[in-house]
Amino acid sequence: MTFEVRTRSLPGRPAAIGSAGAYTLVVDRPADGGGDGLGFNGGQLLYLAVAGCVSNDLFREARAAGIELWRVEVTVRGDFTGEPAVSTEITYDVLVEGNAPAERLGELVGRVDAIAEIPNSLRAGTPVRLGRADVVGGVGA
Repeated sequence: MTFEVRTRSLPGRPAAIGSAGAYTLVVDRPADGGGDGLGFNGGQLLYLAVAGCVSNDLFREARAAGIELWRVEVTVRGDFTGEPAVSTEITYDVLVEGNAPAERLGELVGRVDAIAEIPNSLRAGTPVRLGRADVVGGVGA
């Protein structure tokens, strides 16, 4: 399966709607950084991708193991430094509650840490490249 996501800026605004199929969210910069302050910035989305992947994988793997999870919280931390800015080390914490002994839930967390797609993509240094740039200049530009 190939994933495709898109952002489309709001007319005359720096804020954009991010979409993946029928799902949307607002992508923006903080107001003090030239945005409208209406939504997630790119760094937050990167870290949210880690949290979302780990959370989803915990539920998927728990189901496969016959474990019912009652509560999952994933907190991701990182920062951006340098010129150009790149992410510092990304760390995440997990809280899991379910109908299995703590030892078994800990094993589940360890398994997901080893197989989660987004963290593993970052750990492996997945290449990112510009595919195409369509640019349209304005009249008198």
